[in-house]
Amino acid sequence: MSITSVASHAEPTQGAAQRHHNEGHGRRLTAAFEALEAYPALAESRNRLLRLVTEERVSPGDVVAAVESDIALVISVLRVANQLDTGSRGRVESIVKAVEVLSPESVHAIASRTRTFDFFERSTVWDSAPERFRLHGVATQRAADRLAQEAGYEHRDRLMVTALLHDVGKLVLAHAYPGYPEQVHGDANTPEERIRRERRELGVDHALVGGVLARRWGLPGAVASAIERHHSDDDGGEAAFVRLADMLAHYANGDQVSPNALLKTARSVGLGPAELRKVMFDLPYPSSSRPRQIDPCPLSARELEVLKRLAEGKVYKQIAAELQLSTSTVRTHLHNVYGKLGAVDRAQAVLVATERGWL
Repeated sequence: MSITSVASHAEPTQGAAQRHHNEGHGRRLTAAFEALEAYPALAESRNRLLRLVTEERVSPGDVVAAVESDIALVISVLRVANQLDTGSRGRVESIVKAVEVLSPESVHAIASRTRTFDFFERSTVWDSAPERFRLHGVATQRAADRLAQEAGYEHRDRLMVTALLHDVGKLVLAHAYPGYPEQVHGDANTPEERIRRERRELGVDHALVGGVLARRWGLPGAVASAIERHHSDDDGGEAAFVRLADMLAHYANGDQVSPNALLKTARSVGLGPAELRKVMFDLPYPSSSRPRQIDPCPLSARELEVLKRLAEGKVYKQIAAELQLSTSTVRTHLHNVYGKLGAVDRAQAVLVATERGWL
């Protein structure tokens, strides 16, 4: 969708005055899109990523987590990964895949070029917007990950991107219209009320603008579509996961949300009231969700089976009986497990494997 197409969503009236309005609308959005090219990362996020990729043993999982913590880093890394002249060009939907196709040196170069924002050193261009949007984006991302775990959603890695970037269109509108969001949203309380105000006052909404921006950056269609449609009542799939996660992030922050809208959206992703209550209860507490398996597992299938049973508290004889092995073979497998994981005992081996998402 082009900039002109976005402007054409303004409420139709007749004559030159409306054409002039649409032209001004388009120019504002174009200037805002260009400003987003230099959107800053949180300084701490960028610095942590730089430290990680210069370590002697680079952990892909740690690099993914560092990138996924920041809107600007996600945008920068995904854009470069989707511009590579390889078979993955235009098809990299997640940071997991991006880190896989990019070298640590490339990630370091990307992070080094990224502008930064520090909460204590405000930018005259963005003021506190980067930190405010990062906090809500990360909260939505966390809620989305918890929902994906509860629903068994298969595109969990991509959802981490779409959930973090879901409100990127708000950055465009905030830059294009100085009165946004306060003057546009007015006394609207819920996400549904605010999106209706945007459509009425501006002729477009932040979800539509965000989808246009994602396509402008060359991100895959599935990512752009989820961002664009995350406030569509009739949309299921990933857009509905993002919509529900957005409402849950507002809920966890003490903001007003519609119970009916929560239940309706939850049902569209296959979750009932009982599952939704469980997720809502968990959100204020530290995450206990199962880590994603990002780093390649160095263990063989048999070694992993032995370690899983060890984690369940079973002794060598029980493990041997279940796997139809001798106890000496079980000991050999565990000796190999300890060596591959750099562990000194069973407790450390289980901890390392769990933290990396292999158990």
